[in-house]
Order: sequence, then C-alpha cells, then structure tokens
Amino acid sequence: MVNSCSFCRPAGPSAPAAPSAPGPAGVPDRLFLLNPEGPHLDPSDALLIFCIDISGSMGITSPVSSDDKTIYRTRLQFVKDAVLQCVQRLCYQQPELRVGLITFNNQVTLHGYEGSGSRLLGDAELIDSEYLKGAASAFLSPPPLCQTRDRLQRALLGLSEGGSTALGPAALLAIAMASRQAGSKVIVCTDGKANTDLGNLEVEDHDAHTLLSSTIFYQDLGEWAASKGVTVSVLSIEGTDCRLDELGRLADRTGGKVLIASPQNLHWEFEKILEDQAIATHCTVTLLFPQSLCLRGEREAEHKGTREVGNVSPHMEITLQFGAKEQDPESAVPLLSAGERVSVQLQLRYRLRDGREMLRVLTAQREVTHDSSSVLSSLSLAIIQLNSSQAGAALAVRGRFQDARAEGDAQRLLMDRALQHNCSAEEEQIYDQWKKTMEPIHGSIHDYTRRKSVVSDSQPLTDKGAALLYGMKHSNTNSISLRDKQRPQ
Repeated sequence: MVNSCSFCRPAGPSAPAAPSAPGPAGVPDRLFLLNPEGPHLDPSDALLIFCIDISGSMGITSPVSSDDKTIYRTRLQFVKDAVLQCVQRLCYQQPELRVGLITFNNQVTLHGYEGSGSRLLGDAELIDSEYLKGAASAFLSPPPLCQTRDRLQRALLGLSEGGSTALGPAALLAIAMASRQAGSKVIVCTDGKANTDLGNLEVEDHDAHTLLSSTIFYQDLGEWAASKGVTVSVLSIEGTDCRLDELGRLADRTGGKVLIASPQNLHWEFEKILEDQAIATHCTVTLLFPQSLCLRGEREAEHKGTREVGNVSPHMEITLQFGAKEQDPESAVPLLSAGERVSVQLQLRYRLRDGREMLRVLTAQREVTHDSSSVLSSLSLAIIQLNSSQAGAALAVRGRFQDARAEGDAQRLLMDRALQHNCSAEEEQIYDQWKKTMEPIHGSIHDYTRRKSVVSDSQPLTDKGAALLYGMKHSNTNSISLRDKQRPQ
C-alpha cells in the first residue's frame, strides 16, 4: 500500500510486491512479476542468423603469407572461413542452437536444411516489405545445429561471388526469421553499400529523397527488430565503404555491435559479436524525481524520464543526467533547500527470455546540500567519463557535433573541479583516458566525416567514424579503459 507518493500525488492500492530486498548501497529493491499467467517460452529456441554478402565486390583479393609464400584470397573466402570456424565451435559448445544462413547479391537466398529446400527471391519480390516478411514466416525454422552442421558447411563452401548488393531486403528477411523467438541474433556481414531499391545507400548526398527514404527504412527496421527482441550486429570489411552511419542504426537500436575488421581478423570479430548474449529484451528504464528536479536529454524530460533500451546484454551500462529545474517566478514548484531529502526512483521494465515480464523498482533518498566541495570530493570520475562518452557520441552520430563538443566541454569543467578535490594518481589517469577517448569529438572530427569543410549538423560520417561513435555510445567502463590501452602510441 502506498499512502502518499513523493513524485506526484496520493495513490490508491498498488500491485502486490515481493518483499523488499537490499539493493545497491542498501537501497530498497522490489521485484514484480507482471504476467504470472503469461507465456513460458524456451530460451533455447532462439535463433542465430548469418546474413552474408556474396556480391561481386566480395571477389576482391588480399595477400596472405603461407609457408613463406604469398597467396591471394578473396573477401568471401575469408568470410566463409570465419563463419565455418564459428559453426564448428558452436556445434561443440551449443549443439541445440538453431543457426540459419541467408546470402545476398542481386538476389537473396534463404538456405534450407535437411528435408527442406532453399528459397530464392529476386526482382520485384525484393521491393515489397510485407511480401518479404511473409516469405520469411513461411520458411521453416532451422533445426538444432547438431542436426544441420554438415548441410550448413556445404552451403558455405559452395558460395561464390557476383552481382549487386540487396542488403536491405536480406536484413529484413533475416530479422523476420529471427523474430520467431525473443533473444535471437542477426549478424550482417558486408563489404559494400546496399544498392538495390529497398534500403539503397549507394546514392550521392544530393539525392536527399532517396537517402531519406533509406534512412527511414533502416530506422523502422531497427525499431521493428527491437520490438521483437532481436539483436542485429553489422560487421564490415576494412577498406570498404558501407555507409555504416545509416546501416549502423540497425545495430544501435537493437543493442548490437557495429564493427570493422580486416579480412584476416573476421573470425575474432564474429566471436566478439557471439559473446554478447541477450539476458533480457524490451527493456525500458524510467527515472523519477520530485518536481523540483528534471532529467536532461530523455523523453518527457521533466521530473520523469524514460529511455527505451531494448535488448540487454550482461555488460551493458547506461547513464542518465539530471539537475535542478530552472526556477520560474510564476511556478508553484519550490526551490530545494539545504538539508532537505529528496526521493529518487528507478524503474526497470523488461522481459526475460522465457517470456516473464518483470518490473524492478529501486527507491532511494538523497540529501540536498549547497556545499559543492562536499559533493565534488565524492564524485566518481569513471561514471562522469562514461556518461560523457555516451552522451557525446549519441549527439555526434546524429550529426550534432557542436552540441557534442559543448557537452564534452561541460563535462571537462566538472572533472577539472572534481580533480581539485580528488588528486590521486588513479583519478588523474582516468581523466587522461577520458580526454583521449573523446578526442574524435573534441579535436579531429574532420577525420571521421565525409566532407572536409566546416563541421556542421549535416555531415555524414565515414565508416570509421560511425563504428567509433556507435561503439562509444554503447561503451561501458571496461571498454573505455580497454580502448585506451589498445590505442596506437
């Protein structure tokens, strides 16, 4: 029972809650099951769909040293070897995993399994989204990998390159197949821009109408994938141009990765994608404050803010910003007083892979102080650093470079002030790491955009810039430190 609400007004009876358990730092932590009569799904039914480019450009070769000799191998050969290694490992470690294969050039092939043939789609079939969804729905779901490994390996070995790049229809088909089970994963591997009607990215910047149509296509596809609990990752080949600033929207919305790899390192990048398994889907984070506070940069950015996170992996960390609301002389909302205690509540709504819908609620109280020195001495610079990386990158991937720089400048001033109270060598090192991490936004964004003119809010990103910024947007404290350690000196 809730007699009064710290955030709005008196409320009536609430849903039955589990007993309070101590949460982080002793914060009351309650967990609600929202659908006790809901579906009970089998997480092992999740699918993994490899969506592989076999267009003509995949025939370009790269030199490889072997037994003191130099041989040349095509991009497609590198991809086939990488996927074959993944299939062999998965068959040993997860034999019940269901693995599907879709390949695309000017046509899209849904590769069949024992007892079912492959399905080839082309021409007018590839411009009708609803038709493609229906085709994927009618196609049989792949059996467990332990039953299909040999067939899958033969299909991979028999691939050859040629034709254009129907990436948009192929991605739609892959997501439609994976959507049969929440927690499924799609990996798109390509070396070029989508250049057929649906999702065409091989357009000049002045062809604004076509590019806008493709942008909307990938945005909508990402939203649809997230609504189905599907994670999409995009892996491109080093030295190519795939318009990852647009294609990366798929991965960004679904919690997947956007990566660029040399042909020789494709296997390791595939493995990196496979490591991240969704532990929950359809996640929404809501933060509540008294009306004298407000959130920044979120939907309904008043004293209540909501962020749609979507699919959640074990290592995901998100940060949010809040502050005191600017006082309106005519507002009835009182200013915060020193010594006053304010309530803060975090609500996590999510769906487990077995279909259970959960609501986790953590509520804390914090004391207001007007003594900034007491706050600055206790700040976590690692969290500020992470927030700066995420918030700055989120602005930059939308082309808002000036706003991203302003955000970084504000965070730097805060960290400068905090370091006056925290002067340890460890804190100084955190600050130096942060400055290096933010360098692409603060000082060298020209290296990551397609135009070399004055930075504006409309400059598209290079693939290198897109992969970097999408990675920063979804970074965590460990990945930031690792990125700095791996930076060339």
